[in-house]
Amino acid sequence: MDEILIALEIVAGLAILFGIILAISYKKLKVFEDPRLDIVEEMLPNTNCGACGVPGCRAFAEELIAAKLSPSGCTVSSPEGIDNIAGFLGVGVGEAKKRVARLLCAGGEKEAHNLANYKGGMSTCRGEAIVTGGSKDCTWGCIGLGDCADACDFEAIFMNDNGLPEVVPEKCTACNDCVIACPKELFVLMPIEQKLIVQCKSLLEGDKAESKCSVACTACARCEIDSAVDVIEIKNNLAVINYTLNDQASPIATKRCPTNAIVWLEGDAQFQPSKKTELPLGRVESAKELLETEYCQ
Repeated sequence: MDEILIALEIVAGLAILFGIILAISYKKLKVFEDPRLDIVEEMLPNTNCGACGVPGCRAFAEELIAAKLSPSGCTVSSPEGIDNIAGFLGVGVGEAKKRVARLLCAGGEKEAHNLANYKGGMSTCRGEAIVTGGSKDCTWGCIGLGDCADACDFEAIFMNDNGLPEVVPEKCTACNDCVIACPKELFVLMPIEQKLIVQCKSLLEGDKAESKCSVACTACARCEIDSAVDVIEIKNNLAVINYTLNDQASPIATKRCPTNAIVWLEGDAQFQPSKKTELPLGRVESAKELLETEYCQ
C-alpha cells in the first residue's frame, strides 16, 4: 500500500513540476499578436491571390500593421475598402503602380500556322504541350485553349475571336495565376505604363521565324536602330526591351517593324487597332518627322 502511495506522490509531483515548467515557458515564449490583425484581415477581400507580393491576406495584414506595406498594395480591394483599412490603421492609403498581365504572343489563328488539331479527353494547353508541344508550327506560341482564362478567378481574361487570351486591364489584379497556368510561359506581369512590348518569343531568325508566324520577330534590328541607345537589344534572335530605360521608349521603335511583332499600346489593352504609319523599311526616319506624319493626318 505504501508503495502505491509513494508512486502516486511521485507522479503527482512530476505533474505539478511539468505544469509549472509549461506555465513559465508559455509566459516567456508567448508571441504577441496584435489584436488589430484579425480585424484588418476581415477588411481585406480574402481572395489570397498573392498579387500584393505576400502569401495571402493574413500575411498582407501583418505587413500593413508593421507599416511595411501600404493599403493600396491590395489590388483586389475597392477604393472604399482601401480607404477603410487606411482609416482604421491611421495611415495613408499609399500609392501602388498598377500592374497587368501581358501576353508575349500575337500569333493567333489568323497569323500562326497550325499543324494539327489536338483531340483528347481533356483539351487544355498543358495537356497539348505535354503530348505534342502544341499544335502550332511555332513551338513558342500560344496554344490557345484557354488554361489562363480558366485559372483567372477575376474573369479578367477571355479568349478573343482570333484564339488568343485577351486581358481586361480594369479587372486584372496581377495575381500571377495566368503566369503559372501558361505552359509556354508567355504571360508576364508588367507596370501598365510600359507601352512598348515585343509580342513574340520565337528564337528563330528572319524568314524561318516569319514562315511559321506572320507576326514573328525576325531579328531585323530595325527597332534597335531606331530607338534610343540601349532601349532595345537583339538577343538570341529576339528583340528585348530594357525597361529600366522605359522613360526613353517611344512608338518610333515600332514604325519599321516588318511584321508588327513590336507594338506601342495606344490604350491599356493589347490587341487593339493602333495607328500605323507606313514607311519605307530601308529608311530611318527622325523622331520629329514620324510624329508629324502620324498625328497631323
